[in-house]
Amino acid sequence: MVVLVLIVAGVVALGASAVLVVRIERVGARVGLSEAALGLVAALMANAPEVTSAVTAISRGQRDIGVGVILGSNVFNLAALLGVGAMVAGRIDLHRRVVVLGGAVAMWMALVSTGAVTRVVPVDWSFAGAMVVFVPYVVVSAWPRVTAERPGATRFSAWLRAALREEEIELSEAINPRSGGWRDAAVAAVALLVVIVASVEMEHAAAAIGSRMHWPSIVIGGVILAGVTSLPNAVAAVYLSARGRGAAAFSEALNSNNLNVVAGLLIPAVILGLGRPGQSAQVTNAFYIGLTSLTLMIAYYRRGLGRVGAAVVIASYVAYVVVATR
Repeated sequence: MVVLVLIVAGVVALGASAVLVVRIERVGARVGLSEAALGLVAALMANAPEVTSAVTAISRGQRDIGVGVILGSNVFNLAALLGVGAMVAGRIDLHRRVVVLGGAVAMWMALVSTGAVTRVVPVDWSFAGAMVVFVPYVVVSAWPRVTAERPGATRFSAWLRAALREEEIELSEAINPRSGGWRDAAVAAVALLVVIVASVEMEHAAAAIGSRMHWPSIVIGGVILAGVTSLPNAVAAVYLSARGRGAAAFSEALNSNNLNVVAGLLIPAVILGLGRPGQSAQVTNAFYIGLTSLTLMIAYYRRGLGRVGAAVVIASYVAYVVVATR
């Protein structure tokens, strides 16, 4: 019976999150958000299942499961969104400026999460450190005119404008929703409520199954819940990659991971406390920061991801699953 609850809740959460993303994109188009801003909002909505599951677990004192859902989702995202996407497409081509801009933020967020999970840095300091980088990144991505060319502009400003322009060109072709209205907003609100309820039930069911089967928390949170709750992002990214929108898939993967760290890990940790996550959370975090570094290095030096690079990324995730389930 518990297994059935997990399956049904997962299907409902994934379906509702797909509806939520589409409707939110339409509302965003109606209010005039840029493509980059739409991408960020869509990533946040698509992350609703894993964020809700993680917050539920942390609030119930199951911190290893909560941390595992977020960091395990981030490991899964890199393998599924970029690795599988590149395998399907044959290759994801990326501008180096786009890799450096998105990669610098992604690596900073991975380092910040490491500080919080290992307790090397207090949780509130980790959150402040994340915001110092993430907020300006959101601002310049959502409102590119902030970096408009001005007399006396620095070389960095010119480089940043070029990177944002290259990213915006890819996103404008990948994200093109029709303008929505109040009905879309109402449907989005209902879909969000359904996602939250289904995700809570999904976390409860997974924890119950894990307890009965004596599975470690890394399997429950970092593998099962992380993989199931990340499927909407994976499907969308593979679709984008197959259409030749590699930069859009790359942006979705990194933005999804960044938002997971902020909304699913650091904010709940500041409010509810993080305690001292166990070894399973440390292992998942090590794979997260390691795979992020590896993926970005391949993407930069190869100017994208081919099938060989994608195979390396996917193999790294398989290694994580093997370690987690030993």
